[in-house]
Amino acid sequence: MSNNNSDNIRRFTKSHNFGIGAVLFFLILIYVIIVTFIYFSSDPIVRYEVVEGSLSTQNIYRAMAIRDEHVVESPYSGYVNFLAREGQKVAVGDIVYTVDETGRLNEFLESQSLLENTLSDKELDDFKNEIVDFAHSYDPLTYNEVYSFKYSLQNSVLKLANSNFLESLRAAQDEGGLSTAVKYCTSANAGIVSYWTDGYENVDPMAVTMDMFDERDYEKNNITANELRAAGDPVYKLSESEDWCIVFPIKESDAESYLNEGYILTRFLRNQYESWGAVSIIRNGNDVFCRLDFNNSMSAFSGERFLDVELVLGDERGLKVPNSSIIQKEFYLINDNFVIHDTVNDIYYIMITGYDETGQAVTMRKEISVYAHDDKLHVYYVDETIITAGDVLHLENSQEVFVVKERGTLTGVYNINKGYADFKEITILAQNDEYAIVKPNSTYGLRVYDYIALKADTVSDDQFINE
Repeated sequence: MSNNNSDNIRRFTKSHNFGIGAVLFFLILIYVIIVTFIYFSSDPIVRYEVVEGSLSTQNIYRAMAIRDEHVVESPYSGYVNFLAREGQKVAVGDIVYTVDETGRLNEFLESQSLLENTLSDKELDDFKNEIVDFAHSYDPLTYNEVYSFKYSLQNSVLKLANSNFLESLRAAQDEGGLSTAVKYCTSANAGIVSYWTDGYENVDPMAVTMDMFDERDYEKNNITANELRAAGDPVYKLSESEDWCIVFPIKESDAESYLNEGYILTRFLRNQYESWGAVSIIRNGNDVFCRLDFNNSMSAFSGERFLDVELVLGDERGLKVPNSSIIQKEFYLINDNFVIHDTVNDIYYIMITGYDETGQAVTMRKEISVYAHDDKLHVYYVDETIITAGDVLHLENSQEVFVVKERGTLTGVYNINKGYADFKEITILAQNDEYAIVKPNSTYGLRVYDYIALKADTVSDDQFINE
């Protein structure tokens, strides 16, 4: 009985039935995954509102000063004392320094208390101004200038009271019997006095190299007072002309624009002094330098070889757009005689050869979008999606034809005011690393408060812009 029951038992396999709902679910899931991947792997389209503005370009350079400098050597051996101040203009025959051949002069002056001086209020003000100027121009990256300032300060202290020293010197000669031991040294020429050398006194501006601007190897040798010097040692240098120049390295892309300026207003950052310099460009191999020539203010900077300067260029105002929005696009060039402008409806159209339903060639009217007009070439720039190379255009009421073939490139941005990417031509007036100033209110260009794509490479022509 049990055997019969076991024979009647049947095994049923479980069937896997996928309904239409499950299929739709998997399709939607795949779609969501694809859309999500595309969204995160592509750059979002960001709007930028066009505003009016100007560029704040930082045209600051480290420049080398080149002057007419003549190093004067001492004809005597002994201790040198200076009577002319650093940066002072001396005439022919003026006493610049003295040489004590015995070394007994300072000892006698100290014993007689003849070296004690009292500075006037004006001399103290000059002294303070020198300290303030250095404090404002101090840069920790060029710490070696601290030592130059130290020596300059020492010389200034001695030279501010040079008249008293000269009186003391004459008294010492009379009382101490030093009349033959002290030599008075005068200037053979007129010029500005400096008490330092660096080996760049005879540099030709046309032979400047980039290595000269490496200040890690630069050495400024200050000539200090009360120092023992041998005959033939340098004691000072004389700059006989107010004509001088500065030279600094620039980018090749800036060379032409600077040269076109002719003269550039230059601001010297140490004291904010401004002067106009005549522009010339120097090219040594792959290196490009700007040279600015001046005919004044040399004496104010006679103590420095390297200067921080700012070029004060004219500020261009217009529509301010980011460089990331700018793109170049090719168009077909169409002779403007073959483009008809319907001024009533403000549309442009052409008469082009087409074909009817039977395949016969006919002349038909076709509306186009123009993106620019070149008044010199007498051509319109027409989108390549409207016409193609080889299309034949007709002149109304004439047998004359025009074959489309030549192309031209425009610089522009994508305007997205209407919800799709529409190319607009721009004319760049000025540009720096981040923004460009664009000519406003051009016929085919931008207007203030227009919206453009922040990044031109994230959109394509006529792309729909999802708000």
